[in-house]
Amino acid sequence: MSPPAPRAVPAAGSPAASSAPEDRPDNRLGILCMVLGMSLFTLNDAMGKWLVEIYPVPMILAVRSAASLLILAPLILRAGPLQVMRTDKPIAHLVRVALMIAEVALFYLSVRVLPLADVMTIYMAAPLFVTALSVPLLGEKVGARRWCAIAVGFAGVLMVLRPTGDILSVGALAALGGSFTFALMLISTRSLRGTGGLTLLVYQTLGVGAAGAVAMPFYWMPPTWPHLGLLGILGVVALAAHALVNRALKISPAAVVVPYQYTSLVWALALGWIIWGDVPDLWIAAGAALIVASGLFVFHREQRLAAAPDLSSEAGATSPGRRSPDR
Repeated sequence: MSPPAPRAVPAAGSPAASSAPEDRPDNRLGILCMVLGMSLFTLNDAMGKWLVEIYPVPMILAVRSAASLLILAPLILRAGPLQVMRTDKPIAHLVRVALMIAEVALFYLSVRVLPLADVMTIYMAAPLFVTALSVPLLGEKVGARRWCAIAVGFAGVLMVLRPTGDILSVGALAALGGSFTFALMLISTRSLRGTGGLTLLVYQTLGVGAAGAVAMPFYWMPPTWPHLGLLGILGVVALAAHALVNRALKISPAAVVVPYQYTSLVWALALGWIIWGDVPDLWIAAGAALIVASGLFVFHREQRLAAAPDLSSEAGATSPGRRSPDR
């Protein structure tokens, strides 16, 4: 789901900059919301990793989507179901939902066989995929500095995969495919940026839930009541994470809060160690450092181009404003 447009940072000495303190963005609260949101996303992923070792993916998708719809129901009723579902771009919604279904399935397939931190590290390459794909798919121009950063980031991905010998394993390929599909989903979301956030969330929840429900009869396993509750909590936790991340982007500049997305990797390392005893080796740590550093450079560079494109040496570069931090 695309976040609301971030609030602009007033220039020093401008009337906005000299306004009362209460008119300024509260960056501490924005950072806190982003960190909490990413921690909930990672908790949701850890719960999914644990449950997918017991239950088939279609069951997880169907039950978690049903729980999400129950939480969304009051918002849908208040806005009006017909109004929420109205769209002039049904094909774009269908493509986005198909990409989301594929991404979620690939993610659960990968975490079934790989440590959570490994999968999360590979997924950190998604913003790099977005920047690279923006050239052929969106007609944007990417300068030499960002191409170099993208190459460094992808070298980090290879460091995460190759030293363990898993570069051709099903789990590693699923994680890489999930990261790539997630990037395509973010790009498809840009074509729907005029659509309300609730509409995007309802379409994706209905689409993923329907895909799970169609396949569920072929993979049905009777869940225990505690596990059924955990399956439902997956959807609730994901919605809470979305709300916190969107709130962070609403009250603070993107340049301040977006880099804190990478705290999800810290949470993944901690949960992987506590729950499964996974300890990443030096190659994993070095690869993660390259991916995060390159992602931060690309984001910082695009923020500068958006704020002052005339100062850029990358002729014709366009401002980004396209990335969603949503998982």
